[in-house]
Amino acid sequence: MAKKEYKLNPKTLTYEVVKTPFRLRFYRVMRKVLIGFILASVVNFLFSWFFITPKMYLIDRSNREALMEYEVLQAKIDASMQKIAEIRHRDQSVYRPLFGHDTICIPGIYNDYPVTKYAALEGDRYTPLMMRTWRQVDALARLVYLQSVSMDELQTLSFDKEKMVLSVPAIWPIDKSRWSGKMDRFGRRIHPIGRYWHHHTGLDLGAPRGTDVYVTANGTVVESRYNGAYGLQILVDHGFGYRTRYAHLSKSHVRPGQTVRRGETIGEVGSTGRSTGPHIHYEVIYMGTYVDPLNYFRLEMSIEELNEIIENAKEENFEEL
Repeated sequence: MAKKEYKLNPKTLTYEVVKTPFRLRFYRVMRKVLIGFILASVVNFLFSWFFITPKMYLIDRSNREALMEYEVLQAKIDASMQKIAEIRHRDQSVYRPLFGHDTICIPGIYNDYPVTKYAALEGDRYTPLMMRTWRQVDALARLVYLQSVSMDELQTLSFDKEKMVLSVPAIWPIDKSRWSGKMDRFGRRIHPIGRYWHHHTGLDLGAPRGTDVYVTANGTVVESRYNGAYGLQILVDHGFGYRTRYAHLSKSHVRPGQTVRRGETIGEVGSTGRSTGPHIHYEVIYMGTYVDPLNYFRLEMSIEELNEIIENAKEENFEEL
């Protein structure tokens, strides 16, 4: 109860109660409330500094549970990575060799996403943990996608294995008896004129001008024309991701859209384009990537025979590429 104030009335010579204005009473009440709020805040701060409040306990327990969930998630990711690695190993070492197919490759599949993708996770004490976990999840998703594409392709191959076998480049593009013994291998080599290292995308086999050139697998002719440094060249699409190119020809016996069968004569050896002598430049392209044609020669001969050919081959640069 508020204390009353009294004032002497000179006329009546009595003490009368002084009425406090409402504004003053309001200010006094607000002052007491403000002081009480400040005192309560100070007490709460001191209490929370030395003791754990129920709210802080709940937050701390929630954080511990989140950390445990992240640890469990990382363990599951590691287990999934190991399982994908096992499937990938069987894919590369068992399934694809069985069908005679190269390992599938999707450009960028092993590249990390840009850091901006995880910008929303920044500014937190657990940011490193969350970003590491999400990067692992994204990497796992990419590997699962890669293996899914690979398995879909293997399923297609299994449905039509006979057609696939005939679509794999598996013979020499010329008669081995007509081969001069000179060869320019696939891969990095020194440029014959510029004397710098560059990548040779095919296999060059020296042979007399006019030697028959055979298509190495069933397919459809895509190109049969002059093409710059290649000279007169033929490009054949075999399906199942395979294409082959036969360049520097003197003659072509096929036209675009024509269906050809393995072993069929499609042209003759020449030296057109940027060439220094009669030879066949032979390329095998799988899923848009140049691969070593020698790997496919093993399908028609023993490893010993192939190794003997490689050892006896005389290295020579046939092209001014």
